[in-house]
Amino acid sequence: MLEKGKLILVGCLLAVIAGAWIYFLSFNKEKEKPNAGEEAMTTNIHIDPEIDLNSDKEVTILIHFKTQPAKVAVELAKQNGETLSLEQAEQDVKESHKRFQADVKKYLDGEQIPYTITHTYTAAFNGVAIRLPSNAIKTLLQSGEIEAVYANREIKKIPPVQPS
Repeated sequence: MLEKGKLILVGCLLAVIAGAWIYFLSFNKEKEKPNAGEEAMTTNIHIDPEIDLNSDKEVTILIHFKTQPAKVAVELAKQNGETLSLEQAEQDVKESHKRFQADVKKYLDGEQIPYTITHTYTAAFNGVAIRLPSNAIKTLLQSGEIEAVYANREIKKIPPVQPS
């Protein structure tokens, strides 16, 4: 009877040790996740198919940030039963632009890639228009602020058809 008790005790201890070992291994895997820049490269960022990422031709693109414009963010929060003040949402937009500026300096200035931010958008669209070599877009995708990249196109309003 005493031998059976020892066997059960040893079996329980082995089970606890095995469980702890599995937990330890899974915990270390979580620690090995890539940093923010590397993670951005592996996440789903929409890139307009018209953009040739291998060309060295200079292009102007629109970069859509993950942070929603202030009024949109307030409305989405309201729909989700959350409260978000317009002032806080506006601050979030400003901070997204500051983070992007820091990323641009880090990734483009660091590689001595020429660029010009030609316009910033904060109302109906949160992002920037930027001119840079097309093949430098890949470098810029390391920014954690980017949700999508679009080719800059001119969109014209089509006048209504007049009845005859």
